[in-house]
Amino acid sequence: MALNTRFGVDVLGVVAGGFLAVTAVALPVHAAGWVGFGVFTGLALVGALGAVLATRLSARIGHGVLGLVGLWSLIAALVFTSPALLFADALAVVLVALADLTVHELSTERVVHQLEVRTTEPVA
Repeated sequence: MALNTRFGVDVLGVVAGGFLAVTAVALPVHAAGWVGFGVFTGLALVGALGAVLATRLSARIGHGVLGLVGLWSLIAALVFTSPALLFADALAVVLVALADLTVHELSTERVVHQLEVRTTEPVA
């Protein structure tokens, strides 16, 4: 069974946001800003790529919002030197990714896929 791309991008967003939340309080401000810039750049690119390649509208919207939050956060990581802002941006990424995961899991297609009944033929 292949991993759903939407699930993969959203889990990446949750993990990256958690990593950056820890980075914001553990590293000096200058170093945390550059780490944030790098991670947010990657998230913005992954979100934009996911939005372009997604087939469902809800996935396009979710990945697009994740990309926009990543874009804003990478700019903010360079312009502003506040660990509180980096922490807030990291939590925003986690929130957007979790919201997109929730929308995906509650979609009708996902529920129908989980309730699919498979019958097996008895071996004679």
